[in-house]
Amino acid sequence: MVRLDDLKLFIRTAALGSFSNAAREAGLLPGQASAAIKRLERALDIRLFARSTRSLRLTAEGQHYLPFACQALDALQEGHGQLHQARQALQGNLHLAAPSDLGRNLLLGWLGEFRRAYPGLSLRLFLSDQVTDVFRDPIDVAIRYAVKADASFIALPLAPANHRVLVASPAYLARAGRPENLEALAAHHCLLYVLGDGVYAKWRFYRGEGMRQDITVGGALISDDADVVRRWAVAGEGIACKSWLDVCADVQAGRLEVLLPHWRGEAVPLYLVCPHRQQFSPVVQALHQWLRECLAQLPAPPAQL
Repeated sequence: MVRLDDLKLFIRTAALGSFSNAAREAGLLPGQASAAIKRLERALDIRLFARSTRSLRLTAEGQHYLPFACQALDALQEGHGQLHQARQALQGNLHLAAPSDLGRNLLLGWLGEFRRAYPGLSLRLFLSDQVTDVFRDPIDVAIRYAVKADASFIALPLAPANHRVLVASPAYLARAGRPENLEALAAHHCLLYVLGDGVYAKWRFYRGEGMRQDITVGGALISDDADVVRRWAVAGEGIACKSWLDVCADVQAGRLEVLLPHWRGEAVPLYLVCPHRQQFSPVVQALHQWLRECLAQLPAPPAQL
């Protein structure tokens, strides 16, 4: 592999006609400069310089390679300059709305890193499980689960394969037992949260091709904050049906276990939503790419058996 520093040294050596002068300019010893050129020659499998005790000149192959080396170095420097300009150009205010659980447990850290990467930005984060009206509320973009296909806004996929899973803590399972099937959920404490205009108590599951089962559950603990429900589950209060993105860290850490993995919960793909295409600005484009890369590092949802 060609090293960038070796390439720079080759270009300066060709321009100065001396290992010693090129080494002095780069703050190296002459022997280090000579070793770098030899390393480049091995990587290219060509001889770049004809050396003698009195002179140093480019070989025919070296002369042929030099303009390509200069073009490559110029392209890299131009790319670095444009990247730096792009980072400086991302300025202003960005108002972002997101679900409570996802916002607190995943987005907070990722947005902090995003802000450090683009210091000209000012971020304002709104966390709520109530669906934000991207046309009426004072926000620029929203993170949403399960956006309707006929919506009038722009929806950009972030985690298209995400779905809900049944989870409970080891402490709860040790105390109440593990449900053997979906019908057994009726005998368990289920943790409920408000979704849309009502309590999410009708849980839908899929198995294989076209097989669906709806189970109506009940429980004494209900919250309008889905993060509270996740915390109740971790504390051993009952069984929750949650987005995989919200509980994957708890499952990996052993705080929660996935139940009945052969039944897949409802699909809840995650999107970044803009009210209008005109608002898909360079800032929003950068945020979309950033979040996609962050989400891609998370473990995939458990495969249906």
